[in-house]
Amino acid sequence: MKKTILLSIFTFFILPIMAQKQLFVLNDLIPGGSAYYRSSVPANKYLTWWGDECIEQDIHACRIINKKDGSTQTLITLEQVNDILVGAQQKPTHHLYNTSFPYAEKPLFLLSDSVYTLIDWKENKIVWRASLDAKASNLDWGFPTLNSKPSTLNPHFSIAYTIDHNLFVLTFDGKTHQVSKDGSLDIVYGESVHRNEFGIEKGTFWSPDGSLLAFYKMDQSMVSKYPQVNITMPVSSQLSTGSSSRCATLDPDPYPMAGETSHKVYVGIFNPQTDKTIYLNTGDPTDRYFTNIAWAPDGKKLYLIELNRDQNEGSLDEYDVQTGEKIRTLFTESNDKYFEPRTPIQFLPWDDTKFIYLTRKDGYNHIYLYNVEGKCLKQLTTGSFEVMDVLGFNEAQKTILYTSNEQDLLQQNVYSVNMQGKRTLLGNKTGWHNAQLSKSGNWFCDNYSSPDIARNIDIVDTKSGKVTNLLTATNPWDEFQVPEIKVGTLKAADGVTDLYYRLILPTDFDPTKKYPAVVYVYGGPHAHNIDASRNWGARGWDIWMAQQGYVMFCLDNRGSENRGLAFEQATFRNLGVEEMKDQLKGVEYLKSLPYVDADRLGVHGWSFGGFMTTSLMTTYPDVFKVGVAGGPVIDWRFYEVMYGERYMDTPQANPEGYEKTSVLNKAKNLKGRLLVIYGGNDPVCVPQHTLSFMRACIDADTYPDLFTYPGDGHNMMGTDRVHLHNVITRYFEDHLKR
Repeated sequence: MKKTILLSIFTFFILPIMAQKQLFVLNDLIPGGSAYYRSSVPANKYLTWWGDECIEQDIHACRIINKKDGSTQTLITLEQVNDILVGAQQKPTHHLYNTSFPYAEKPLFLLSDSVYTLIDWKENKIVWRASLDAKASNLDWGFPTLNSKPSTLNPHFSIAYTIDHNLFVLTFDGKTHQVSKDGSLDIVYGESVHRNEFGIEKGTFWSPDGSLLAFYKMDQSMVSKYPQVNITMPVSSQLSTGSSSRCATLDPDPYPMAGETSHKVYVGIFNPQTDKTIYLNTGDPTDRYFTNIAWAPDGKKLYLIELNRDQNEGSLDEYDVQTGEKIRTLFTESNDKYFEPRTPIQFLPWDDTKFIYLTRKDGYNHIYLYNVEGKCLKQLTTGSFEVMDVLGFNEAQKTILYTSNEQDLLQQNVYSVNMQGKRTLLGNKTGWHNAQLSKSGNWFCDNYSSPDIARNIDIVDTKSGKVTNLLTATNPWDEFQVPEIKVGTLKAADGVTDLYYRLILPTDFDPTKKYPAVVYVYGGPHAHNIDASRNWGARGWDIWMAQQGYVMFCLDNRGSENRGLAFEQATFRNLGVEEMKDQLKGVEYLKSLPYVDADRLGVHGWSFGGFMTTSLMTTYPDVFKVGVAGGPVIDWRFYEVMYGERYMDTPQANPEGYEKTSVLNKAKNLKGRLLVIYGGNDPVCVPQHTLSFMRACIDADTYPDLFTYPGDGHNMMGTDRVHLHNVITRYFEDHLKR
């Protein structure tokens, strides 16, 4: 009897201790942290398509996945690949993650390692291999598409790449073609232009059969050079005495600020068979943007959208690729505020006379069907939702596969739409979905998460809708004490628009206590913070701060993405003004919560969020006690042409807006504790922003704090990122928690 009582007492005290979940350390939560991948990244499968065969890639093998039941069959092993490589006197590879299968009906895979190797796994032989210069970058593979006939010069592919701003092409016959020779900081070939705006992510574009290469040439000799400083030097120079090489060096960055002279862009077409280049006859490219480059299916015409510098009018133009002459303008589009084309036209694979075009001309991003004469045949999607991306086509079903937030404004789901405009939701109805479409469009890999699902991967049949599950990952945070996360809506400052917010309560929350609260803010275009992905999109640092005893709050104000054109354009010509009004509505809600200490409110954000943080601290100086602003825009006159002028017009055209939104004019208002952090070589929000603000505060006799990451750019990566979040946390611990 006594033993039973003792055992019961032991169980009463010991089991709760054993069941108690562990607390996070910062390295668990921040990318770059030593335990981040183990503690925060759910299990995954690395998948690619070989035509309509889904291939699982891992260290030891590539396997074909049975789309009906998810079972696998080994296609090729690491041992087999290395036998082929070593037999050809090549270095073995260490894993098969970096494989691709570019040809639907051929047993060929491309191994992209230190050497690029095309292997026939049935013949157990190397078909082609190439080793590029170590300085090669911007690689772009020209694979003939399924519906095109490969050229004799290019039976498999060519590779475009750049070295020191010059453009090169390596063709399948092993010949290297140097497309340009005058590449420099001022003259740039084959690289992204217009500072990656308008959906531009690269500078080369292969024709469908891989025989011709369209590319950007950018002349930025007339652009002001921002004087970035390089403080790194070789060890030999550090050890030498009396050497001038120990001095930091100038590393100029062409940076066209709003209202200043911008660069000029040309579009060239290179033919490897003739080694000749022609340029499109676009006329004088001064103050014009060329974007959304697309090839006709037969490779005889090139299409692009030309946009004026005011970014309120654009045209879809057609060019002859042999002569470079403009054939015609198919249509124009304009907007009284701004027009921002971000997606090239895409031809229907079953009808070369028709293409789809994405535009927000009805207020939301939707898919329109056009013919090659430029006539709009039908608006295929319509409603108060945004089409996020076009994934591809299903030729047999004559449907378009795309993602949108039609199901829920916080979600991204996969849909198909036919030529009559009938839309069908595919796959799971909840969460945030990312999809990879097979060649035919008959299937897609659906990799998604939701607030309660860390990661789920399915194969979805686009015709029947049948779903085959490949992975449902356990949440790596299950072993930790995760704070409660709530999502809701409140009204914007206009009293009409619903805004989404996320509220994270402190770990071990006690509603009878008063907690300090931190508002995390971004607030700018092309971004959002709250969605129906894992943990409602909460960042690791948000969870960390909740564990330290803070209420964490985030609000997607007007001006942010995925809510339509009117929602975004509410901030036009006055960036920060309406956004701050909306954020103060969030503050009102925070103050209404009985467990929030209204005298201990903090705010933090990066980039546009850094601009918002400094603006809030100096426009409403009595609201926030502490702020941490990272990489901030301080004055839009110092920001680049394309982004800045789209949302603010030029300083010459909108002097009142630039004056009103400049934080320099508000430095005198600073009352609370403000830490400004910036990368010493930030190429996006150049250091001039932060340094000018510091000067303005000194002149105004106000006292912000400053921290810099020498040598870092706009964002801190690796261990610097962990260090950064330690710095941010310590500042709030020192000045807000007390």
